[in-house]
Order: sequence, then C-alpha cells, then structure tokens
Amino acid sequence: MYDLPRRFTYGVIESYAAARGGEPVADGALLKYPGNQHSAEWYLFSDLNRPSEERIDSAVTRVMDPEEADLFYVPFFASLSLVANPVRSAAANATAAPDKTVYSDEQTQEALMDWLEEQIYWKRNNGWDHVFICQDPNALYKVIDRVKNGVLLVSDFGRLARNQASLVKDVILPYSHRINTFKGDAGLENRNSLLFFMGNRFRKEGGKIRDLLFQLLENEEGVIIKHGAQSRESRRAATQGMHTSKFCLHPAGDTPSACRLFDAIVSLCVPVIVSDYIELPFEDVIDYRKIAIFVDSTTATKPGHLAKLLRKVRPERILKFQKELLKVKRYFEYEDPNGTVKEIWRQIRSKLGVEFHFTLEELLVLGIRYSYILDKDLVVVIDLVM
Repeated sequence: MYDLPRRFTYGVIESYAAARGGEPVADGALLKYPGNQHSAEWYLFSDLNRPSEERIDSAVTRVMDPEEADLFYVPFFASLSLVANPVRSAAANATAAPDKTVYSDEQTQEALMDWLEEQIYWKRNNGWDHVFICQDPNALYKVIDRVKNGVLLVSDFGRLARNQASLVKDVILPYSHRINTFKGDAGLENRNSLLFFMGNRFRKEGGKIRDLLFQLLENEEGVIIKHGAQSRESRRAATQGMHTSKFCLHPAGDTPSACRLFDAIVSLCVPVIVSDYIELPFEDVIDYRKIAIFVDSTTATKPGHLAKLLRKVRPERILKFQKELLKVKRYFEYEDPNGTVKEIWRQIRSKLGVEFHFTLEELLVLGIRYSYILDKDLVVVIDLVM
C-alpha cells in the first residue's frame, strides 16, 4: 500500500468536515471517516494498517518492501473526495475568505496522478499492477483513463466505458448498508407488508423506471413505496419498513446498483431486483437466484404484474429465501472479521496471474492490450501480471 501524501487520505476527511463547518481535529488518530454507503475505501485502508498478526486469514499480505509486492494498493479516498467537493465551487470561491482555499476534487485527482506517475513502480508497467477504489460511480471521473489499466474496485459499470472496466480485471463491491442489521431469525410473523421501497422517486438514465414503478405500485394493497432522501429520519423509517416486509424492491438508480439492495439483504427482506444491467458482488460464491427475485423492466412495468407475482410466492419459499440470506449476509457486513473486507481481498487476489481465454472478437470489445493473438478463430491468453 502506498504511503500517500496526507492530502489524499486523512486530508480528504478533514476537507469533508471543513466543508460542513466542522472544527479541525488536532490529533489525527481521532479523525473519523463519515459513515456513508462508500465506506469500503476506509475499511480497506484500515485493514491494511492493522498489525500483520491480526490479518493471518487474509488473502493478501501487506509487504513494506515494494520489490516484494505483486500488487500496489492506492488508498485515495476517491468517493469521499467527490462529496467533499463543493457543488457550486465557482460561487464558493467568490465568497470564500481570501486566505481560505476551496476544496477541489478535480484538482485532487489530478494531483494524485501527477504524484503517482512519478513513482518507479507505476512507470514499470503503467499501472497494470495497481489497485484503485472508486466506489461512487463518479469517483476518479477526471482521471479514469489514466487509471483504467489497473484493478478498479467499483459498485457497477454504469458510468464506465468498455475499454475502461470489465469483469475480467476489476472487482464489484457491495455498498455499505445504511440501515441496522436485522438481529432475528428467519420468519414471517412480524412481516405484514408485502413489498417495501423508500428512496428517490426521480432518477436519471436507467433509474427512470422508478417513477413508473411508483405509479403502478403506490395504490397496491400491502405495498409501501415512499419517496425519501438520505437522512437519519429516513434511515429509521427504512429500517422499520424493511424489517417488517417480506420483499424489498431494488429498482435501478442513476446506475444499475444502489445501497438498498444490501440494506434489504441484511434485513432478511427478499430483494426484488428490477435492474436489467446490474452486476452483483461476489457472484462466484453467492448464487443470487437463491436470495433474490429478478424481474426484467418490461415485465415489472406491466400494470398489476409485480404485486400479483409476489403474492403468489408461498410462505415456505419466502422462508427458504430468508435462510439463504442468513447464510450469506456476512459478505455484506464490512465490520465482520469474516465479512466483506476479507472477501474483497480474495477477489483482488484472484486477479493475480490468472489466464483468461477469449476470442479475438471478445478481446476487441474489452479493449485489453498486451495480449498475444494466436489466431482470429482461436483463444487469446492474457496474463495480468506483466
């Protein structure tokens, strides 16, 4: 893990707090990463900073000599940097005190790459063995073409081009759940609502389906569907709703994935996924057909269809879904020692020294370079360790 200049790690936390009127913290050890759905960058950073004797079961080992490293983790808090950036920076600059600099995410991204591209281990192969976390769909957007050779840790590919990201080299991460984990066992006794959803009704791009679903479902018996933005009060209401419902709706947002899917999983509320282009975390160890119901957008927006479909699901099958959710929910708990962080490192390690086989046509779609093409009708073998 790079020992980055402070401005790219703890400095981002300080800038985020300052943008919201927080007081400077004299003792860096007391700095707290603000709780949000993109907290993975903090958990991975903290895990690699733990003593080696506390990480004996991890799939990766941190080495202090870069000559021994297979991969180089870049712990820039890219998602937090994005939200630390003032929305109206020009106006903020105009009103800022003369001696006060307004934080700029774009400038911070550029500065990171200027620093990184001077490092000998980056120059060795142009970042192919570097790992970046950019969980917010817009994180690192300014420099994405400068980091695309590396392993990207992302929530989905909604804002990324085919020549920037793919399942071949990158890892899909779950969002940090924002509501309290359900502490009980499988059961339907207190789950009186059929279907629950609480979130922004109006989204861009693929998320436009949300408004259609609101129109179709808001008057259905047993369905609770509410418009609501992120707030402490909304999280309390969402916790109550998910913990007392049989099914939880997961429509696409501005991009295919959203934190409500993972809120549903830790609530034992069977996810109903209406997102045609979603990529899911850890699909090699989790069979999502056992824990969720998938409905394509065209079918879901037929009047009366979705509620009718869910009412037909027998109680025994819902209980089976819940029992499977209990088995896998640790994969979505970042604070569980045997949970999300451990699985992310395993996924990253799986990118090391693996041979992938593609036709020439598939290779061209993925935009992968440094490959040896045997023949246009044969396979291509790619070793990601260059």
